[in-house]
Amino acid sequence: MNEQTPPSPAVAVPVRSALARWLYQLLAVVSLGLGILGVFLPVLPTTPFILLAAWAATRGSPRLLAWLESHPAFGQMLRDWRSGGVVSRKAKWSAAIVMASSALIILVFVRKPLVQVLAIGSMACVLAWLWQRPEALPKAPPDSES
Repeated sequence: MNEQTPPSPAVAVPVRSALARWLYQLLAVVSLGLGILGVFLPVLPTTPFILLAAWAATRGSPRLLAWLESHPAFGQMLRDWRSGGVVSRKAKWSAAIVMASSALIILVFVRKPLVQVLAIGSMACVLAWLWQRPEALPKAPPDSES
């Protein structure tokens, strides 16, 4: 059998302290909110906040994690990332377009050259890193059964 099995759901990491669990839940919800805002605001990234929300949910909210992983928009992205740091080509192009739009907005509305350079330089570094991520899981070698 040489077909790949789908990645298993993330396993919640038990947190002993109720305060720590609450803080992870808060981080997950705030990150999710920022990620959703990023869908509508070109200067706010969506994917990093969704990934952060999933990471925090593994430590603070198994229910939120299950919801994220079964979500039609976020689920596949999270499963791909967890199973090998995979980012789809479509997501890479979307990020590049949104970052280019954000750079134009920054160039037009931000008058401080240092801020422009730092913001656009940061986006360029993120894009360079993003395009280095794999776009698919490596193919499983065929079974060597005779």
